[in-house]
Amino acid sequence: MPAVYLQNVIFSYERNAPLLQIDELLIDEGERVFLYGPSGSGKTTLLGLVAGVLHANKGEVRVLGKDLTRLSSSARDRHRGAEMGYIFQSFNLIPYLSVRENIALSCHVHAKRMKRITASTLDGEILRIASRLDLDGFLNKPVTKLSTGQQQRVAIARAVIGAPRLVIADEPTSSLDRDRQESFLRLLIEVCNEARSTLIFVSHDSSLMSRFERHISVSEINQVVSC
Repeated sequence: MPAVYLQNVIFSYERNAPLLQIDELLIDEGERVFLYGPSGSGKTTLLGLVAGVLHANKGEVRVLGKDLTRLSSSARDRHRGAEMGYIFQSFNLIPYLSVRENIALSCHVHAKRMKRITASTLDGEILRIASRLDLDGFLNKPVTKLSTGQQQRVAIARAVIGAPRLVIADEPTSSLDRDRQESFLRLLIEVCNEARSTLIFVSHDSSLMSRFERHISVSEINQVVSC
């Protein structure tokens, strides 16, 4: 079963003015996909549909075995929280929580994530992942006291704890220099491999493509853009 399958999908905010029209898109379980395209090509809209934040006007959006077009908004939220990890460009860490509390949040909110931890306790799992990302010395610090690079690693840890089946990274390296981009990508791919998560990495920077086994141009698959 594919991790992501879209067929005959149309999304628009206004009638007869579609922003996205995709005949077919298939991403297999375990794939590492680099999704790219210029501003306005439909990247953000596509991510919203895959994550279940947006609801397609027409077509099938099947993600991790469920057709999101047939689910209510609250059911899509539960599916996303239990089965997907999301790394935002701006990290979206909760500023009044510690590093430990930010990482643990998904497991506290979603029982499925908690059931999939590999350590015997949640604290043990947090320490295992934090050590992997060189964050074990910062667990009790507020995230606001961390550097940008450290905050990015917290975002990775929060996304991958509880072994989500799909990880989406939305332009997370756009503010980093080349060396830090490479370090971030290496860590992200390694922890996704360990969790056996499908990875969709979104960027406009084509120089990062070589780290991924498959490349998808949103401009090419979005029929609205190509016409």
